[in-house]
Amino acid sequence: MGEDTGTERSETQTAIMEATYRALCEHGYADLTMQAIADEFSKSKSLIHYHYDTKEELLVAFLDYLLDGFLAKVEETNDGDDPRERLDTLVDILLSGPEESEDFQIAMLELRSQAPYVEAYREAFAANDQHLVGLLADTVAAGVESGVFRDVDPERVAETILVMIDGARSRSVLFGSGDTVAHTRRAIDGYVRSHLVADEE
Repeated sequence: MGEDTGTERSETQTAIMEATYRALCEHGYADLTMQAIADEFSKSKSLIHYHYDTKEELLVAFLDYLLDGFLAKVEETNDGDDPRERLDTLVDILLSGPEESEDFQIAMLELRSQAPYVEAYREAFAANDQHLVGLLADTVAAGVESGVFRDVDPERVAETILVMIDGARSRSVLFGSGDTVAHTRRAIDGYVRSHLVADEE
């Protein structure tokens, strides 16, 4: 069927997404099968196939599910309208990544590595990326309008910040270095102070 948006996702589809997460943690992307997901699902495998014809289709829906979770977390932690605080919140959430196991983060890195070869994954990651750039850019634009930030190109600033975040998270998973994230957070703070914040001593 393939219908799986954040506002329309059914209880069954949510359960399938949760089963997919557990299966990815257990098997990684390379060894992930529909049967492995079914083994983590409390209902029948046929019900998974009713909603998702292929593993590829299911994983595209899973990426959308992860984005919805991120957006919900942003809303939960957004306590005010101050653009600087909102930017800090977005960076902190993005840089910390999902509070998940290392196995899951490795599986997601494996999945991302397939994007150049699988158009559906590439489109899903690109859509998620554009959504995140949009969130960051809107925040920067609000800061420019209110005078908190300098007159900069919001989208270019957003892309720069997201590139730093993506690099830090990838290196952290590849090399297991927790220092990478901390160093990158400080680098982003420096970038914001030197290139973005208006009239800050």
